[in-house]
Amino acid sequence: MLCVSIIFSFICRLTGRGTVEFTIEKVDGSTFSPEAGGEPKKNAKIQVVLDGFSAPLTAGNFVKLVVDGAYNGAKLSFTDQAVLTDNGLDKNSGYSVPLEIMPSGQFEPLYRTTLSVQDGELPVLPLSVYGAVAMAHSEVSEDFSAPYQFFFYLYDKRNAGLGGLSFDEGQFSVFGYTTAGREILSQIKSGDIIQSAELVEGQDRLILPNEN
Repeated sequence: MLCVSIIFSFICRLTGRGTVEFTIEKVDGSTFSPEAGGEPKKNAKIQVVLDGFSAPLTAGNFVKLVVDGAYNGAKLSFTDQAVLTDNGLDKNSGYSVPLEIMPSGQFEPLYRTTLSVQDGELPVLPLSVYGAVAMAHSEVSEDFSAPYQFFFYLYDKRNAGLGGLSFDEGQFSVFGYTTAGREILSQIKSGDIIQSAELVEGQDRLILPNEN
């Protein structure tokens, strides 16, 4: 792992797990319906656990963006398969975080390399989980992740292939999972915003470039 640390020493790293809490806001006058009942509200919370063990660079970069307030006020877009942040965030920012995927059975992530699920290569952090959190691809090169744009994956096994896995398995940098508020994801509509994103656990595990 030493060579990886040297090559990517300019990128933040997360050396363990962290937790981020998103507050999502409806902007069209509608409300969220909590799964456990209760009063419908304009705002809802989603909690995500980040895995810096298997995706240290991707999770580290994401945590730094959260701490810097990059996602506060960001617009969301809803598709059949994902909830994405507004791609306008990463205009003119280039790309610096390589595609990062930890193969099952390995101890170090692969960089700028996708996995071949057809050949039996599977990631430690699968995309084929409802509420998986991953970075979108860079607009410039699929060997890199977008600097800002991430998405919640709305995995549906009914639309999957390859033995029940997503067709996109092993193609994106997955770095966390939705652990609370999963029922909220399907209620998000295009135009809703991230009112706030807060790091509630893991600040002590964030390694900044000047600390390497």
